[in-house]
Amino acid sequence: MSKPSLAQIGVDTEAEADNARAEVLIQTGEFAAKDGVKDYFIERNGLRYAGSHLILDLWNAEHLDDVEVIEMAFRRAINESGATLLHMHFHEFSDNGGISGVAVLAESHISIHTWPERSYAAIDIFMCGAAEPHKAVPILKHAFNAGRISLSEQMRGVL
Repeated sequence: MSKPSLAQIGVDTEAEADNARAEVLIQTGEFAAKDGVKDYFIERNGLRYAGSHLILDLWNAEHLDDVEVIEMAFRRAINESGATLLHMHFHEFSDNGGISGVAVLAESHISIHTWPERSYAAIDIFMCGAAEPHKAVPILKHAFNAGRISLSEQMRGVL
């Protein structure tokens, strides 16, 4: 696997890129797989698994047609979770103002699909390693001023 480019990890110099890659290794606390290759599986409460996948529904939410608010909320959520942003992409739909987008992380991703006409957003947060996806939830709830949320979690890749 090739290492991410400077643009993909949002840095200006190769030295900054090396520091960002090193930070990912520090944050995720690499675990050795049985073949000696490093992986980022999580070991908590006697379980070993690939990562936590949070499914977050926001109801009675605002700013769901504003890509700048969504991007800022994602950046704050990623930072608070201790994750590493590699790339973000959003698509704005012209018919209803909805937005679909994803933040690709070294630790996996956060995605969003919005229905502004229904004040509803569907958000997936999947993170591995030492990242803490639950820390993203209050930031996203606040950023979109959600009146009600629904949250479920699935531990992916349980061994």
